Amino acid sequence: MLRLRPIFNAHQLSRRYATAAGPHALVLLEHRAGVIDSGSLSALTAAQQLGGQVTGLIIGAPDEVKNVVDKAKKLKGLTSVLHSSSQHYAHSIPEIVSPLLEKLLSDNSPYTHVVSAHSSSAKSILPRVAARLDLPAVSDITSLEHDRSSNATTFTRPIYAGNAIATVRAPSSLRVKFFTVRSTAFKASAVDESAQAEEKAIDPVEVPNPPTQHVRTDLTKSDRPDLGSASRVVSGGRALKNAETFKATLEPLADALGAAIGASRAAVDAGYADNSLQVGQTGKVVAPELYMAIGISGAIQHLAGMKDSKLIVAINKDPEAPIFQVADVGLVADLYQAVPELVEKLKQ
Repeated sequence: MLRLRPIFNAHQLSRRYATAAGPHALVLLEHRAGVIDSGSLSALTAAQQLGGQVTGLIIGAPDEVKNVVDKAKKLKGLTSVLHSSSQHYAHSIPEIVSPLLEKLLSDNSPYTHVVSAHSSSAKSILPRVAARLDLPAVSDITSLEHDRSSNATTFTRPIYAGNAIATVRAPSSLRVKFFTVRSTAFKASAVDESAQAEEKAIDPVEVPNPPTQHVRTDLTKSDRPDLGSASRVVSGGRALKNAETFKATLEPLADALGAAIGASRAAVDAGYADNSLQVGQTGKVVAPELYMAIGISGAIQHLAGMKDSKLIVAINKDPEAPIFQVADVGLVADLYQAVPELVEKLKQ
C-alpha cells in the first residue's frame, strides 16, 4: 500500500497578526525669552506616559528658536525635536500657527496624539487645529492611560469647578487625539545632560493676509516668583479693603516667605490687584507647597484654582468661612493683627 505523508511548511501555517503602531505624541513646546514654559515641561511628562515616541515642536522667531531647540534637545523623554522659524511666528497667533500643525497632521502623519499645556495660547491653537481636521479635543486633563491593545486613550478632567471628575475615552477611531494638560497635575520634565534628541527643521507655512494681527504684549513685571510655578503663594481677598491695604499687608509676608502674590476674583474685580494675579476657575490654577489665603472666604470658583496645594493655611475672622473646609491650618483672627505678628515671627 502506498502511503502519502503530508508535508507542511511551518512558515506557511504560522499566523500573522497585524499590530497597531505604538503611540507617537507631538508636544507643542511654548517658550518666552528663550525659556521653555514650565507648563510645556508638564505636558512633556504627560506625553511620556503614553508609552511611545515623543516629538517636540518649537515655533518662533528666527532669533529665538535656535537657543530654545538646544535646550529642548536635553529634555528627558524627547525622541526628536521639530522646529520652524519665521518672523510671523514671533507671536503665537492661532490663525497663523495652525496651518503648520495642519500640515504636520496630514493623512500620512505618524503622530497619534497632540499635546500641549493648558495655556491661554494653546487653548486657542489646539481646538482650532482639531476642528479644522474634524476631530475632537480634550482639555485640562489631570491623568491619562493609553491601552495599546485597543489603541484608545482614557483621560480624566475636572468639571463643575473641580467638584466632579469626568472620565473621557478617545477611541482608536480617532486617528489623532488632541489634549491639553493641567500643569499642576504632572511634574515638569527634567533636563538630562546625556540626552541628545534628533533635530529637524521644517519650513513655515505662510498665511497670506492673516485675519488677525498682533498689536502689543503687556506684561506685568515683578521680581517675585511666577504665580503659576511658585512653591509658595500668599493670596488676598476682598477683606483687604483697597489696593493700598492689599499691598501693605501681603507684600511683607510674601517677602518673608519668598512667595508669589495671588488674589481672589473679588479682590481683582474690586481693583486691589492686577488680573494676572487672579487664582481660581477663571484665573490661574496653582498647586504650590504652601498656599496662604488671607481674608478669602473660599468661594467655589476660588477653591477650584488652589485646592490641590500641598499645605493650605487660611486666616479669616469668620469661623464659618468655606475656606476652612479645605484648609490644613486655619486661624480665626483679624488679619490686620495676625499677619503683622506672623511677619515678625518669620523675621526672627
